[in-house]
Amino acid sequence: MSGVPSPVGYAVFDVGNVLIEWNPRFLFRKLISDPARLDWFMGHVWDDAWNIEMDRGQPFAEGIALLIARHPEWEAEIRAYDERWDETAPNAIAANVALLEELRSNGIPRYAITNFSAEKFAASQRRFPFLDTFDGLVVSAHERLVKPDPAIFRLFLERYGLAASRGVFIDDSERNIRAAEALEFRTVHVQPGVDVRAEMVRSGLIV
Repeated sequence: MSGVPSPVGYAVFDVGNVLIEWNPRFLFRKLISDPARLDWFMGHVWDDAWNIEMDRGQPFAEGIALLIARHPEWEAEIRAYDERWDETAPNAIAANVALLEELRSNGIPRYAITNFSAEKFAASQRRFPFLDTFDGLVVSAHERLVKPDPAIFRLFLERYGLAASRGVFIDDSERNIRAAEALEFRTVHVQPGVDVRAEMVRSGLIV
């Protein structure tokens, strides 16, 4: 019937800051003890646009070399981002990871669309075995597409034969949430104070 929402049938998770903590400051604050100097580094050396290119498929070694060429005086810190990357993503977010098993027990398919470098995602799969339990997975570096580009969402839908209107998309980025909503996903914007499980109950995925 026109105007009646489709029943929700599956969940799509982001990974960073939804299932696994991620913040480059976790590492760099160990290397740069002075807060003002750390802030300067994050504002003038660290570059989100540079980092997203590795999520888009640029080899990590190539990205590291490019940033060192721009900022040779920070070579040790930049190399540490590769060599000690695990320290930027130290822990799983237990409450949200538990939802994966709860959804599986309810017979609800669980998928992921994540912006992640190929090398670091492979390393994360070894550290966090739950990353191998999805019913389907789209990693940006494998596709050379990054959220919030609608093309990565369309690729996901086509690959797994799904309708966006039947999915709940869970992400911490407002831009990614808006892109998903434009394609008719239901969404959960993960931010402080949001109970993701309660949102899953509200959507009907968990009872």
